[in-house]
Amino acid sequence: MRRHPTVLALVSGLFLAACGQGGPTLPPSAVTSAPPASFAPVTVRLVTHDSFALSDATVADLRRRTGITLQVLAAGDAGELVNKAVLTAGRPEGDVLFGVDTTLVSRAVQAGVFAAYRPRALDTIDPALRRLAGSDAVVPVDYGDVCVNADDRWFAGRGLAAPGSLEDLADPRYRDLLVVENPATSSPGLAFLMATVARYGDAWPDYWRRLRANGVLVVNGWTEAYTGEFSAGGQGGRRPLVVSYASSPPAEIVYAADPKPAKPSTSVLTDGCFRQVEFAGVLAGTRHEQAARAVVDWLLSAPVQADVPLSMFVFPVRTGTPLPEVFQRFAARPARPLSLDPATITAHREQWVEEWTRVVLR
Repeated sequence: MRRHPTVLALVSGLFLAACGQGGPTLPPSAVTSAPPASFAPVTVRLVTHDSFALSDATVADLRRRTGITLQVLAAGDAGELVNKAVLTAGRPEGDVLFGVDTTLVSRAVQAGVFAAYRPRALDTIDPALRRLAGSDAVVPVDYGDVCVNADDRWFAGRGLAAPGSLEDLADPRYRDLLVVENPATSSPGLAFLMATVARYGDAWPDYWRRLRANGVLVVNGWTEAYTGEFSAGGQGGRRPLVVSYASSPPAEIVYAADPKPAKPSTSVLTDGCFRQVEFAGVLAGTRHEQAARAVVDWLLSAPVQADVPLSMFVFPVRTGTPLPEVFQRFAARPARPLSLDPATITAHREQWVEEWTRVVLR
């Protein structure tokens, strides 16, 4: 599963100060300078997080069609990935970077991590997802929503309706039932903090004070929260509410032992979900710029986009991409996911995490 096996730590103490706001607008030449269809045998290094996965057949097809061998360089979790990219900007360890998400993208763009390239396939992507980049220097590849998940069996067994909104989570009926991840050490934890900022504005600390008074449990990362503390996580957890993903219910089916259940035992609280988009871009300073552009094109191609749901448990960004049946039936699709401008996140992220720590943990 894309993120679930790996704690995506975002160690705010390592973040460099952001410089400026927004991102560059690319010149017309960046749009029209497309790479050739094939190359002499060449290896392109894809720098990504530890949870990157595509099927072997999809990767092999890239080599067969273009002559490009893809070498995947896992750089740790999402925070480590961006830290390394910023520190090596202009002298990259690879040729393409994939996996910088909505909460960190503007920092990487402002640091000069990416070279200008706008693939023609960008026209196949929902403009709303493109806007979440805050820049033309990177392209969306996939997206998902961080949401609260509920253990339906637990609630049914006690005759208690599951919460329906963020406000409900602070209701005394749900005291001591919620487990969340620390935003200083967890990607979904940071996304959930962003959701509360987006929903409550400057009053978000007051919301967290109410959650604290209602017995919210904080752990370091997704694995500890979902598999350890969540009552549907399989290890005897006692909390029936957890911050996870809108794609967790279909993953529950896919990874279940045979015979697989007819439906998940968990559901998604679609109020208060925070949309995360993952982006890719050509790394500034690469020695294989044209081949790197071809890999970015490939990430947006129909075969790759069709592969990402069951390889990384995220949604494809390419319009019209068919979804697997298990996604169609069980993945939640929030009607109004929350989001924040990437430049706003860059400007205030550390401040928000520090304030959250003071309010919730001290």
